[in-house]
Amino acid sequence: MEASGDQLLKESSSAQQPKFALPVDSEHKATEFRLFSVAKPHMSAFHLSWLSFFSCFVSTFAAPPLLPIIRDNLNLTTSDIGNAGVASVSGAVFARIAMGTACDLVGPRLACASLILLTAPAVFFTAVISSSTSFLLVRFFTGFSLCTFVSTQFWMSSMFSSSIVGSANGFAAGWGNLGGGATQLIMPLVFDVIRHIGSPEFTAWRIAFFIPALFQMFTAFLVLILGQDLPDGNYYGLKKSGEKAKDDFSRVLYHGIKNYRGWILGLTYGYCFGVELTVDNIIAQYFFDRFNLKLHTAGMVAASFGLANAFARPAGGFISDFMARRFGMRGRLWALWLCQTLGGIFCIILGLVGTLEASIVVMIIFSVFVQAAAGFTFGVVPFVSRRSLGVISGMTGGGGSMGAVLTQLIFFRGHFSTQRGITLMGVMIVLCTLPISLIHFPPWGGMLWGPSSSSSGNKIATEHDYYLSEWNSKEQQKGSHLATLNFADNSRSERGRRFMADHDPSANNKPSLQPIPTTNTIFNP
Repeated sequence: MEASGDQLLKESSSAQQPKFALPVDSEHKATEFRLFSVAKPHMSAFHLSWLSFFSCFVSTFAAPPLLPIIRDNLNLTTSDIGNAGVASVSGAVFARIAMGTACDLVGPRLACASLILLTAPAVFFTAVISSSTSFLLVRFFTGFSLCTFVSTQFWMSSMFSSSIVGSANGFAAGWGNLGGGATQLIMPLVFDVIRHIGSPEFTAWRIAFFIPALFQMFTAFLVLILGQDLPDGNYYGLKKSGEKAKDDFSRVLYHGIKNYRGWILGLTYGYCFGVELTVDNIIAQYFFDRFNLKLHTAGMVAASFGLANAFARPAGGFISDFMARRFGMRGRLWALWLCQTLGGIFCIILGLVGTLEASIVVMIIFSVFVQAAAGFTFGVVPFVSRRSLGVISGMTGGGGSMGAVLTQLIFFRGHFSTQRGITLMGVMIVLCTLPISLIHFPPWGGMLWGPSSSSSGNKIATEHDYYLSEWNSKEQQKGSHLATLNFADNSRSERGRRFMADHDPSANNKPSLQPIPTTNTIFNP
């Protein structure tokens, strides 16, 4: 009977394979990442996620490259500008946790599109502001759109297998973050075009904000019309048909918040992605004021920081996957610590150099490391919790926003010169990266310790031991945990080649419902 059941599962699994354009694992997550494909549902979700996140970055950071003009028009002080910069990222601190929970409950598609449409009016209203208070408010409400980062990472983790999830997360977030660099080029260009048409400069900057607002709304409708939550369908339809169990909100939130790994990753992410948000707010004005550059030239220099996301963050995710194949989760953690620490060192140097040429070179090197570290972080996040993935993603993303808020409040509100603030920010990066050494996964270990023993004490803890601990006996009797079994099977890749060579995995694993896929395909452009 058992053999017959296994055969039926294999036949059922193989019968469902042809409906996907990419090879998939037992959860129907893609095991290949074809960057320039738009195959549904996996690659179409990838392109929709990064494009929608890109539009939100463009909107949120549309003001900084035009600040010299806006500053004169609204009579803004240095304190006003600093407060608005803090406001632009502070709203997303706790909202990202809420966004993660929304993804867990209603799916990334509806969560993403709804937030984009809710925040678009704030971008439009930027065109009619008349005071420092209204400037702060529109930046605050526009900044909520950055919570789409959580839906982006959640969506990728739901669509791509564990062997390539770091690459998928890295490319989606990296290309989305490009909006922070692209807007440094786009907004001055749009401003110049409108001004040359005949509008006064104090009118031209206001009209320019219609471009990011319309673009943001356009991407929301694309997500609603073309997006799909999971490989097998949308949350609503799958829950209605009974194919996806309805989860308890309180249990999802509880298991996410109690997992200390999420808090540590939130702290460290605050000093890679949070630093990136901070630099997006200050860098154009820094080069404009310190080196007496023209507005457009300062924007081009500042854009080089954000545009490094085209390759830096994806490289972080890709290298994280590579390290996992060789050394398991311990390789991911070591690579994250090393990359982010180097980013902090180059940030310190950036604040110390005094020439334009040296500042540009060091800034680009710094940007590569700090953005790659963000990619490394979300190579780890998908494995922290299967049940509460959205909450963990939200906690980590919220930590990024909190880091940006604290960094700007401490270092860039007039207490220090901008150069001194940059150097001190680098010191904070190095110090706040150290807790990564405390992260430990029972089946795989951490930076300093290997895997743990199971509760019986006579064998190494398995992936099933770790992930099924989030489900109580009653929930397991109902079958609510079945998807977790498949995820646990597919997560065995985090043991690394060396561990797999020294230990027989079949001896320590409980039987699962579906066979483990033998496909070991990785990035395929």
